[in-house]
Amino acid sequence: MTPIAGGPHGVGIGWRREIDLTVERLPGVDFVEVVAEDLRADAVPASLTALRARGVPVLPHAVSLSLGGAEPLRVDRVEHLAAVADALDAPFASDHVAFVRAGGLESGHLLPVPRTREGLDVVVENVRAAQAVLGVPLALENIAPLLAWPDAEMGEGAFLAELCARTGAWLLLDVANLHASAVNLGQDPARVLDDLPLERVVYVHAAGGVERDGVYHDTHAHALTAPVLDLFDELCARHRPPAVLLERDDRYPTDDELAGELAALRAVHERVRA
Repeated sequence: MTPIAGGPHGVGIGWRREIDLTVERLPGVDFVEVVAEDLRADAVPASLTALRARGVPVLPHAVSLSLGGAEPLRVDRVEHLAAVADALDAPFASDHVAFVRAGGLESGHLLPVPRTREGLDVVVENVRAAQAVLGVPLALENIAPLLAWPDAEMGEGAFLAELCARTGAWLLLDVANLHASAVNLGQDPARVLDDLPLERVVYVHAAGGVERDGVYHDTHAHALTAPVLDLFDELCARHRPPAVLLERDDRYPTDDELAGELAALRAVHERVRA
């Protein structure tokens, strides 16, 4: 399958205003990702402009489309994502297979979608509606669930595979979220990888978290863990994705520590396999 033209390659990091100068000066950053809701299309921060001038791709990642919601899609949210993608000259945009609002209330958290045929139909309809507005391809990310709805009719991998097949969407695969699903729901990540169309993965997310009382919290505020790196290694052994990105949203470490995590991801990504 032909990848998206202009898509990322190598190792990237999530750009945040708190570490904008760090991201600019870190060695070996091949691309960055921004939270679309944190940007105005008519006022792109100077740091991102400088990165783009150096040829570093900047990819918009949304958190508020609520593609898994039963309510009508908020077209204004999609239009904002489209405007940010256009301002950044991004090859695609992304959001999550989740819902974040219902009954006029915002959850403030990415909530899992029921993995039923009816639930799948809802996500397919919303993804198609978003695609009609965006103007660039759309990639979809798996989330880190704390719970699962009862009466699931398919596994997460099969659900995502059929969603991609019916919509033509791409995948933004988060290996930390796969680990969260394994710990919190008892899901077998190898089975998910078996079912996923790995050739549709445009890049991978990796992040740190912490386990408390048997529950894994995808904090984005801790260092990468061995299980997350191991899952990324298993993914690369099956089908090496074009790129991987480190997410960090809080408790920012030193530049050297961030560089070390990027190096760890690069070592796995570039490992020569028999």
